[in-house]
Amino acid sequence: MAERRYTDEETAAIFKAAAELQQAALSTSSAEATPTSAGEGMTLGQLQEIGREVGIPSELVVRAARGLERRGRPNVRRFFGLPIGVGRTVALQRTLTEAEWERLVVDLRETFDARGRIRSEGSFRQWTNGNLQALLEPTPAGHQLRLRTVKGDAYASITGGIAMIALDGFLFMLQQLGGHINHGAVPVIGAMGVGMVAFGALRISAWAKVRRKQMADIAARLTESTAG
Repeated sequence: MAERRYTDEETAAIFKAAAELQQAALSTSSAEATPTSAGEGMTLGQLQEIGREVGIPSELVVRAARGLERRGRPNVRRFFGLPIGVGRTVALQRTLTEAEWERLVVDLRETFDARGRIRSEGSFRQWTNGNLQALLEPTPAGHQLRLRTVKGDAYASITGGIAMIALDGFLFMLQQLGGHINHGAVPVIGAMGVGMVAFGALRISAWAKVRRKQMADIAARLTESTAG
């Protein structure tokens, strides 16, 4: 099995957590590490080596990496640079029992304040509520949980706004060519388009932040309850 490699974002999170652990343990200022990009990512051994160079004990790097694993691997689907969709994958080291799956569903309902719908197909389990999905899938080691969602209404607002801006540009071009276009309509359409894009963008940023935290908390609780 290939050794786990950590992305630049995960590497930064590990060193930040390790430095905080060191500060708490020693009650002194700890060094900050800024890892360099490493293509396919860094292994835990490489992270420990960097930690030693900046004065962070290897065991604290390991603890920080384990804490990151408990929260799972995040992923983001972007649209024009905006986090239109977020998700998180949590690899478990064993198969969840039916009772554990039911407790997970309770956690999902409480966290997202949604009843959702449950569906089972063989060893596959899923809980869905609109675009929000929790998929429990078999792996060679046991189960993995995939959480994912998309901000569909904000996506529609942004794409609609972009379409209106494009229409505004087309009407402006016709106007410049001498077409019979209502002069007052062109700036109104453009302003509406910009407003729709801005409104959708603002909603996405706040929404994505909340959803990422909710998913990280669910992942941490699940891995803690199934550890050992």
